[in-house]
Amino acid sequence: MTTSTLSALSPLDGRYAARLAKLRPIMSEQGFMHRRVQVEVAWFISLGDCGFQEFKPLSPGARTYLLGLVKNFSESDAKAIKTIEKKTNHDVKAVENWLKSKFEARPELLAVQEFMHFGCTSEDINNTSHALQLKYARDQVLLPRLDDVINSLRDMAHTLADVSMLSRTHGQTASPTTMGKEVANVVVRLVAARHKIASIKLMGKMNGAVGNYSAHLSAWPDFDWEAFARRVVETPEPLGLGLTFQPYSIQIEPHDYMAELFDAVARTNSILIDWSRDVWGYVSLGYFSQKLRDDGEVGSSTMPHKVNPIDFENAEGNLGLSNALLRHLSDKLPISRFQRDLTDSTVLRNMGVALGHAILAYQSLSAGLGKLEIAPATIAADLDASWEVLAEPIQTVMRRFGLAQPYEQLKQFTRGKTMTCELMRGFIADLDLPEPEKQRLLALTPADYTGLAGKLARRV
Repeated sequence: MTTSTLSALSPLDGRYAARLAKLRPIMSEQGFMHRRVQVEVAWFISLGDCGFQEFKPLSPGARTYLLGLVKNFSESDAKAIKTIEKKTNHDVKAVENWLKSKFEARPELLAVQEFMHFGCTSEDINNTSHALQLKYARDQVLLPRLDDVINSLRDMAHTLADVSMLSRTHGQTASPTTMGKEVANVVVRLVAARHKIASIKLMGKMNGAVGNYSAHLSAWPDFDWEAFARRVVETPEPLGLGLTFQPYSIQIEPHDYMAELFDAVARTNSILIDWSRDVWGYVSLGYFSQKLRDDGEVGSSTMPHKVNPIDFENAEGNLGLSNALLRHLSDKLPISRFQRDLTDSTVLRNMGVALGHAILAYQSLSAGLGKLEIAPATIAADLDASWEVLAEPIQTVMRRFGLAQPYEQLKQFTRGKTMTCELMRGFIADLDLPEPEKQRLLALTPADYTGLAGKLARRV
């Protein structure tokens, strides 16, 4: 079998490969190698600026050359590293050896090549590389796709702010709202969730084999290695890593920030599962219809009349897959036996899979939202068949003016019965209320009984 999207084991690299083209260079094996090269180069250049007699500052030309290895890192470079790894049987050592191989025609770099990876354990390179992967994946792919969903929903909330609709609490007819207000509820939740994802500090440690700078101090015991490591981790790219320094660790960075990030994404996904199910229900009720393309797209293989809400179903499925992986990541990654075990390594390679399913879902939601068309007549008919929902405002006004047992009266009058406009207005007409209040209630319809819904929807 030839390697193609048709033979891919994961649908993220198969059926949906094109939709995740922006994520793949970041979270793939090649993306991981790229960030390892970036970390090694940043550490190496910074070491030359420490004032050590044995390692003078690199020339501008050497710096430009090294930063060019990072900027121009390619698939052929990644393949070359994999070839070296066949000999080393160690992925980080392969990166180090590949970088040294790039020094062969540069005497200045050859003379100091043993300062490449100086004092580092593999995890100094790996943990910072993973943090860089997550930084780029979050900022360049995940948040922009989530913003697409939020912006679409915000526009929808404003457009449908005054479209009255029947609520269904516990699946029963309930006090009316507006479609825009129901969408606005989701927007507010997503904005808060997005802020949480964006605000999490991505951590990096560069403190040696078990976190004590022991190897570093064996070479230069009087140098402030902790301050140096902090500077490399926190200095903005390209001369640093632009991360937040982690001062305490075992051999691995504790991964608590990762757990926090993955939990934040999972919570966001749960909000969107909630919305996917609701909008699926609104389509089922006929509140929305869905547009099809004019190029032969079908909605069902056998029933010509149907347009299935597949985008929302696909979104729900991918959000569930994403959450299953994200929650395993957040549960497992902060746990390591003694100073190091390797159980996190293979798990971390699935970060892109977890995020990929979320991003795929966000794309499906954006596509689905773009197909929706509101059906005002269906919504209005539903409201007009549900005059019993006015039992709430009627009994509330009765309470205000001291009428006896208002709740009990409306319960007896409405429960289990089909209510019409005439029946409700007849009940109101017999009430001992001030005439202006009675007229206000007589003018009320289910479509009018939406409180501040329109205002709240427009404000979001």
